Amino acid sequence: MNTKINWTKIDEAPALASYSLMPILNSFFKDTGIELALKDISLAGRIIANFPENLTEEQKIPDYLSELGKLTQNPGTIIIKLPNISASIPQLHAAIKELRENGYNIPDYPDEPKNEDEKKLKERFSKVLGSAVNPVLREGNSDRRAATSVKKFAQKHPHKMMKQWPELGSKCRVAHMKQKDFYGSEKSMTLDTEDVVKIEFVDKDRKTVTLKENLKLLQDEVIDTSVMNIKELRKFYTEQIDTANKYGVLLSLHLKATMMKVSDPIMFGHAVSVYYKDALEKHADTLKDIGANPNYGLMDILEKLKKLPDEKRKEIENDINKVYESRPQLAMVDSRIGKTNLHVPNDIIVDASMPNVVRDGGKMWNDKDELQDCIAMIPDRCYSTMYGEIIEDVKAKGQFDPTTMGAVSNVGLMAKKAEEYGSHDKTFEAKGEGKIRVVNSEGKSLLEQQVETGDIFRMCQAKDESIKDWVKLAVNRARTSKTPAIFWLDENRAHDREIIAKVKKYLPEHKTDGLELKILKPIDAMKYTLQRTRKGLDTIAVTGNVLRDYLTDLFPILELGTSARMLSIVPLLKGGGLFETGAGGSAPKHVQQLVKENHLRWDSLGEYCALVPALEMIAEKSRNAKAKVLAETLDTAIGKYLENGRMPSRKSGEIDNRGSTFYLTLYWANALVEQNDDTEMKERFSRMYKELSKKEEKITNELVSIQGKPVDLGGYYLPDEKEVEEVMRPSSTLNQIINEM
Repeated sequence: MNTKINWTKIDEAPALASYSLMPILNSFFKDTGIELALKDISLAGRIIANFPENLTEEQKIPDYLSELGKLTQNPGTIIIKLPNISASIPQLHAAIKELRENGYNIPDYPDEPKNEDEKKLKERFSKVLGSAVNPVLREGNSDRRAATSVKKFAQKHPHKMMKQWPELGSKCRVAHMKQKDFYGSEKSMTLDTEDVVKIEFVDKDRKTVTLKENLKLLQDEVIDTSVMNIKELRKFYTEQIDTANKYGVLLSLHLKATMMKVSDPIMFGHAVSVYYKDALEKHADTLKDIGANPNYGLMDILEKLKKLPDEKRKEIENDINKVYESRPQLAMVDSRIGKTNLHVPNDIIVDASMPNVVRDGGKMWNDKDELQDCIAMIPDRCYSTMYGEIIEDVKAKGQFDPTTMGAVSNVGLMAKKAEEYGSHDKTFEAKGEGKIRVVNSEGKSLLEQQVETGDIFRMCQAKDESIKDWVKLAVNRARTSKTPAIFWLDENRAHDREIIAKVKKYLPEHKTDGLELKILKPIDAMKYTLQRTRKGLDTIAVTGNVLRDYLTDLFPILELGTSARMLSIVPLLKGGGLFETGAGGSAPKHVQQLVKENHLRWDSLGEYCALVPALEMIAEKSRNAKAKVLAETLDTAIGKYLENGRMPSRKSGEIDNRGSTFYLTLYWANALVEQNDDTEMKERFSRMYKELSKKEEKITNELVSIQGKPVDLGGYYLPDEKEVEEVMRPSSTLNQIINEM
């Protein structure tokens, strides 16, 4: 019986790394009943699949994302998902531009639709933006943890990035709103029966506009609505600007404009327009005429200024630069080119940026390329308080020690677009004063929110089936690992009160004797977890969808130096398995280094680790003995890979991803030779291992000697397949051995 592993073709660094790894996997899987099927869900691939009528037959590709979504309903499905771009508007524009330059007749994205056709086009592109992939594939809840071998290695060989917190005190703090945010306005309920509802805006003159209709809800589903008040948000930003000025600290903003593709770009835009208020208001009419949008960041504004005559452009640029004389310094993304925290919305992503603030001693980079204390603005209180708690903990107790830290794993509620990540098509910017309400099929208002012009309304859902499975997964993990499991739920938050009721309902359905299971609000859950972490004790964080995302970056970055080394298993509700390769992003800076120096520092350890449970599932479901042998020997090879320090170096001229993949291959072949459960595989791989061992020095020289010079990939979002393969498989000796297998 053949089993397919659906391997996702994605973007940037992990996509490049796949060109080295996939030929090796194909050689190892030959004659085992396991095959790899490549599915293109990259940003470029998703755009191409979305506009087949615009393309030639040669240019068209299937809608692999929809195909994979259907496969999640099959109990035999195995998917390995690498990190992909969750596209912001600027990234979408760049990808479209590159596709058009390559002869793809893709329409331009209409930033501000001027007619019905453009509105429909914008809606069509929404399937590509932000968290377009994850809600489709994540038809199960999340089990994220560091593999035991990875955690042990990290304690034995700790990363060197931790910086001490100042002994004389730090000015770092997390700032959040005190009222009228999503947290404060949230209303929630559990449905008694299934229904079809719509979302309406009713203005102050009682005129009604339907924002969304035919939204199908299930019995026992939790729904909630909340509003971010924009006046209060702008007031908050103004107060933090004044505070940062007063204390001489950097100002930074931490949102997730990629995943939260409707709400967070708007919140980002308000930060830009408040900080640069004097310049942007002075030239408001001109900026509107050229289509400059603060939601896309300062860089977009500066780019749009190029449309103007030089004299006018320089006048506005000078006024923007004058702002810095009276405003606090901004945290920098790249001080060498003057790129600040407010230049591009997808540069500072809260789950990746806040761990670095902790790691770097409460500091971010200033315009002198030096670390400096910062105020971290995280406007909404749903999650900002737990970041505040960890900041206060390290200020009081000092930096964490990776050699002794306990492990914090995660069981995350994410099946069927649970919670905020499923809110994109139900998030709206209020066009006037009035109320936005959820109305059932009988015309009754279930939930409603008062809004003012520009306020951000969102509706979220969490299905009962998903919650029930999440509770079961938490109990099973607590029992298997003999570790306390903490439900991070706040009784003062409307949504969480509904979830707490369900947790209390479903826990008695399981054997919980001897297990430590607690329900704590995020600030207390963080406090409890950090107490255990500092004692070297492990803890399971059982969380909703967004906290799952945030915590599986926060703790791994502190413990392991990177979230890319996390094992991420999603047991699909229908019985299949989704295996995600790490919790990190797709590493654009790694690509920049490759193009400049022909050195790719992406570590494919996440891919290696994800393959082990995927192969184990194949062995269990199809009784494929060879899959079991491959899983066991790969696990052995990963341990040897770590112990021998074969991870990619950050420096050109040293081992990079291609060399790391070679050593993984060498160790895996060795482990297959040393096993005795499958004599055919033992004999087959003895030839490979002998050749790889004999020619190790020659292969490594071939992989390193080509570094130090620029390379051309033939594109960024749509690289040239042949050129990338040549770059990522530069050792003719290794290629010959692999191809002969």
